[in-house]
Amino acid sequence: MTEVLDPHVEAMMDANRPRPEHAWLQQLVGEWTYETEGAFGPGGVPFKISGTQSVRAVGDLWIQAETQTTGPDGSPATALMTLGYDPQRGTFVGTRLSTMMAFLWLFEAELDAKGRVLSLSADGPGFGTAGAMAKYQDVVEIVNEDHRTMTSRMLGNDGEWHEMMVARYWRKHG
Repeated sequence: MTEVLDPHVEAMMDANRPRPEHAWLQQLVGEWTYETEGAFGPGGVPFKISGTQSVRAVGDLWIQAETQTTGPDGSPATALMTLGYDPQRGTFVGTRLSTMMAFLWLFEAELDAKGRVLSLSADGPGFGTAGAMAKYQDVVEIVNEDHRTMTSRMLGNDGEWHEMMVARYWRKHG
């Protein structure tokens, strides 16, 4: 005999069923190595870093990425990112925190029509004036199942997006 659920409970369960957007996130699950090139802020000192990223599924609705690298001072650094899709808002959502920064990043993201580019948008600390905020984007592009890129950029006072860094990720095998 099938139990009849309260219509409100059934509606809530339906709203939280995995959708194609959730399935899209699952392609990021796995072990990755990466290399990043960029500069700290507009006109900042160039840098190159590398590290590893472990992305795991949190059920069928979320992923969590843990990134390990070395900070500018040579000390170990960790970043944690969550990413999911909120069907009520019709957008991808996520967070990022890092041992190198006391700011919690809150993202909203859109997937392009071809399903290859996810643009994560956030407000974050600006460069220069203390307390100033700026607009940022991390643009994730799926190159193939074993390679992706992430380009980070900041909206300048001139109204143009300025690239800050590019990370290239390769899936580990074996």
